[in-house]
Amino acid sequence: MTQLKPQVRYVVVKSHDDGQRLDNFLLKHLDGVPKSAVYRLIRSGQVRVDAGRAKPDRRLAEGEKVRIPPVRTAEKDEAPRPPDAMLARLRSAVLFEDEHYLILNKPAGLASHGGSGVPFGAAEAMKFAGDHEFLPLCHRLDRDTSGLLLFAKTRPAMLRAQAAFREGRAQKRYLALLCGRWEGGARDVDAALVKNRIRGGERLVELGEDGKPAHSRFVPTRRFADATLCEVDIYSGRMHQIRVHALALEHPVAGDRKYGFGETQDRMRQLGLKRMFLHAFSLRLPATDEFPDLKLQAPLAPELEEFLKRLGQRS
Repeated sequence: MTQLKPQVRYVVVKSHDDGQRLDNFLLKHLDGVPKSAVYRLIRSGQVRVDAGRAKPDRRLAEGEKVRIPPVRTAEKDEAPRPPDAMLARLRSAVLFEDEHYLILNKPAGLASHGGSGVPFGAAEAMKFAGDHEFLPLCHRLDRDTSGLLLFAKTRPAMLRAQAAFREGRAQKRYLALLCGRWEGGARDVDAALVKNRIRGGERLVELGEDGKPAHSRFVPTRRFADATLCEVDIYSGRMHQIRVHALALEHPVAGDRKYGFGETQDRMRQLGLKRMFLHAFSLRLPATDEFPDLKLQAPLAPELEEFLKRLGQRS
């Protein structure tokens, strides 16, 4: 079924869209319209910026008025609303908020984004959890990883964070409980990762010379009888990076049901570990001319703290 937008719309560019390209601005406001159709509208002159024609790469400025003609769009089902209990949990998980950013201590089991078989993730749920017109997610965490998740509240803040992650200037540090007794001190894994294998309908990541560069540093901080707690610095942000690099060291992340197997994993489950023990506990964005230094830490979830106590009693 289709619907006809009845009349021309005039949309004023707001502060969070300042500097955005015209084509990307239109794609956001014409959700469901193919890209090819959007570019045809621009080329034909039906889209105007302050009454003048503009090219797709035109950078918009706050306060400008964009004319959007009536177009036909595919009718979409209304986005599902997360349960109220989840929204309340997310609101209570907000660790920090200012005029630029909102930082969430994401619970394990919640995906960063909705997708196939997942009606909503943190990015979608947070739109219901607060009164934010603009709140894009700046990076991702695995679904089963808990910890710091960064949202931007303005476009300049989003671009600053994305550049810091892309260029390796953002410092991301994790706590990971690894299976087995760790010998010696810190270890680095500098090994490329490639997504090239399917198991049970899930894509797995492996080491591969033709993959994307990835570098992790594991620093042991607490040793138990058959497990080791490590702080992990990652100097790249690849999918499942810590999990695959830990496996390469023959110390898989405790509770990892995708990459971790063996007797030690069985013992972890018998002791009551019901989730993967991987937590993004520290995040830092270095200062720029426009933004101050941003540094925050997220405490371990109570169930992980309790599990460490049980491990300590056995050591």
